[in-house]
Amino acid sequence: MNEQLPRVTLHYAQTLDGRIATRSGQSQWIGGDASLRFAHELRASHHAVMVGIGTVLADNPRLTVRRVPGCSPVRVVLDSQLRTPLAANILRDPSTPTIVATTNRAPIDRWSAIADTGARVLPIRADREGRVDLVALLGQLAAEALDSVLIEGGATLITSALHAGVVDRLVVCIAPKIVGTGIEGVGNLGVERLSDAVTFQEARFTHLDGDLIFEGRLRAPRNRPR
Repeated sequence: MNEQLPRVTLHYAQTLDGRIATRSGQSQWIGGDASLRFAHELRASHHAVMVGIGTVLADNPRLTVRRVPGCSPVRVVLDSQLRTPLAANILRDPSTPTIVATTNRAPIDRWSAIADTGARVLPIRADREGRVDLVALLGQLAAEALDSVLIEGGATLITSALHAGVVDRLVVCIAPKIVGTGIEGVGNLGVERLSDAVTFQEARFTHLDGDLIFEGRLRAPRNRPR
């Protein structure tokens, strides 16, 4: 199964003090215009773009390619209880397919309501926390020839992807802003020793107008062949 996982890029924007949103949840826009265009280039280069339900509820994104030429990827939302609003942009915008991955915890009436919008409701087994099992979902996407996935957050999904060891490449936009108390991009990974920290190969920093872009390939992800 490990060999069948898609190529996964994890991308998010953060402030200098590591926040992906203010304490009220505002995250648009942390990076500048050039960084936003770069983010859309990343979308255009992947078969699917993935977010958690928290991002849908907080930002109501469209998850399409608009700022650069290119095709929009398939949209994938992790929503274990099918809380996605029927008026959400990802359900109202028919320009690219939407998959809502859920679990058996979701109310049956919500399955049909979301399916009636044209989105596909995809049942996936739950993990220990009752959320959509990320590894199982990625395996299903790979089986459907979605061989490259861009994860855009939010914090719960970012942390889960790093903890599960499914990320191949990390891309972080670091904006020259400090907000203090806010939502951190990465939560608890269970790291007690520096030797257990996530490390990178082929890492580099580049300037993009006023922002700093970090790109790195993770060293020996746990769910990849070594």
